[in-house]
Amino acid sequence: MKTVFLGTPEPAVPFLHKTREMTDLRLVVTNSDKPCGRGMKISPSPVKNAALAAGLPVLAPCDIEEAREAVAAVAPDLGIVVACGHFLKPQFLATARHGYINIHFSLLPKYRGAAPVQWSLINGETETGVTAFWITKGMDTGDIFMSRKLDILPSDDAASLMRRLTALGADVLADTLNAVKSGRLIRKPQAGEPTFARMLAREDAWLDFRYSAAVVHNRIRGLALGPKAKALLRLPDGRRIAVQFVKTVVCLRPGRAGLEPGAIVRVETERGIIVQCKENTELGVLEVRPEGRNTVPARDFFSGMKLGPGDIFLSGAQRAV
Repeated sequence: MKTVFLGTPEPAVPFLHKTREMTDLRLVVTNSDKPCGRGMKISPSPVKNAALAAGLPVLAPCDIEEAREAVAAVAPDLGIVVACGHFLKPQFLATARHGYINIHFSLLPKYRGAAPVQWSLINGETETGVTAFWITKGMDTGDIFMSRKLDILPSDDAASLMRRLTALGADVLADTLNAVKSGRLIRKPQAGEPTFARMLAREDAWLDFRYSAAVVHNRIRGLALGPKAKALLRLPDGRRIAVQFVKTVVCLRPGRAGLEPGAIVRVETERGIIVQCKENTELGVLEVRPEGRNTVPARDFFSGMKLGPGDIFLSGAQRAV
């Protein structure tokens, strides 16, 4: 079975290898080389690097339509898409005899869009999964080929959940390819109320302690792949610095009545800096990354900055004051 593969970021690489292992992979299409890292050096995508290392032909156009004629010349039986970063027009979809199948990291129709892993954590979901579906002109609206469920662990953040979903997704892709090879082209319409997982913006990174500790903790988990969760800390001398929240826990004991959301309540050996949140709930901050510095235990940061109870992480409109 002749295939083409479309994908760009690191999580797509295992799917590239699985497609190469199980099919006659004729062409890889990925995003064009882009500036990357602190030096903004022009770099190829992870999928391009992996494809070149495997000796596969690669196209990296600025516009996906630039690759259409080359893909059509291959005359693939099937296209596999994982985090491609482009919308495929009907003319492009027609280049593969059976069409194009996308591997998506949610249980469609929930969390259609660019950031399903992140929003499932931010919204406090306890279950997610992987869906293989046929691409149509709508965003993640095509018929489902197959799907598999996965429990979200309390210890998961976006990075760990992505790793687990990638492993599950590789199995889903293998089963999908075997089914297509045997002639079973499954098409099941999506059922249920759709939800959407828009791309995260920089503004989404700012934490708001006027929500409960559980809500703040879930946002921190969901932002582990970026933009990293952060808050503006008002120092005793009046200066303000941005602090990323790397690792947190929700405290079971209630907070202190009358304290302002975002206020530091105390410091503990096991749970680090304790921050007041809405409804007298408390967030334990275990690790932080101060602006321009490396990740440090929150207790060390607390001591080094000479912070004390009552110092505050600013929320919402407070940041503009």
